[in-house]
Amino acid sequence: MIYLDNAATSFLKPPSVAQAVFDSFGQVGNAARGINQMSLAAERIVYGTRQQLAELVQAAPKQVAFSSGSTEALNILIQGFVKPEDHVITSVMEHNSVLRPLYRIGCEIDFLPITPEGRLDRSNRDALIKDNTSCLILTHAANLTGVINDLADWGDWCDKHGIEFFVDASQTAGVLPIKMKDMKISALAFTGHKSLFGAQGTGGLVVRDGLDIRPLSVGGSGIATFDKEHPKQMPTRLEAGTANIHGLAGLRAGLTFIEATGIDVIHEREQSLRQRFLGGLEGLPVTLYGSEPETVGIVALNVTGEDSALIGGYLSEAGILVRTGGHCAPLHHEAFGTVDQGMIRFSFSYFNTEEEVDTALDAFRNILL
Repeated sequence: MIYLDNAATSFLKPPSVAQAVFDSFGQVGNAARGINQMSLAAERIVYGTRQQLAELVQAAPKQVAFSSGSTEALNILIQGFVKPEDHVITSVMEHNSVLRPLYRIGCEIDFLPITPEGRLDRSNRDALIKDNTSCLILTHAANLTGVINDLADWGDWCDKHGIEFFVDASQTAGVLPIKMKDMKISALAFTGHKSLFGAQGTGGLVVRDGLDIRPLSVGGSGIATFDKEHPKQMPTRLEAGTANIHGLAGLRAGLTFIEATGIDVIHEREQSLRQRFLGGLEGLPVTLYGSEPETVGIVALNVTGEDSALIGGYLSEAGILVRTGGHCAPLHHEAFGTVDQGMIRFSFSYFNTEEEVDTALDAFRNILL
């Protein structure tokens, strides 16, 4: 089996991640629920993970609130900030984790389009600003094609127009540098189980100091027990209930691996594998989508005249695991005209090998030729 669906979740992870999760079961109690040694051990894992994430994205540890993943983080952010009377700017690249919360709120929405090449079209963006525009919500890299958006440019644009800048970093945290202060990012949603090499069920939201987000959930907090309102200070404001301590132990190990290896090294490795795969596609009857010179480690394509799920099934039978269909990105498919066909997405990880890429290419050629 060759796993090339890392944009959905990374499969191969540093061995230290699983070990940290396993070890935590014999070491921790409930964080912030007492002063006994096991509760304090849990709190050290939580705080240590906050600190490493904060350092990764140029933020303060108290501004990092944990969640079950980027879907929950985006719901906390969007439903806790956007009001029905607001106007929001986002893009056709966005995942349903952005789109559906906006649709639920019922606010006014404008969507940035893409160019025929798959890049975000910035040519008419100033015309989208209105008196009630509250924020721009933008993916750092497209879940479907891997195309990277220039956060520094968009941060400057938001700052110029006095609106908040919210970023979905599901595909980039751990593989591309993110500097929230320098890029003028107001809030950043991340997931732990992709490029951060953590376990599923981990993620969170990093918010700039002074930005108030209404909590999505309230309840147990470990502090201010006798108050009727949930605590207002971060990160407790956006966290209620027991944290996923075991998952955070694994996430912390993933972050430690990234720090030791280097984000640039990880990104260059993924790019090398992606370029090797793209080179092997020459001469095949395929259509590529958003095939920028540099993206995150994704290649999105279709076989001429064939349903993506059919080709994906053949690849699975050959032991090559990829993602096909709609990828939770309906507007992106509409923009490319692939609603009916879907797309085949190959996504590469630091832990994939050149031999795996070559084997996947051989299997793909055998299906087509």
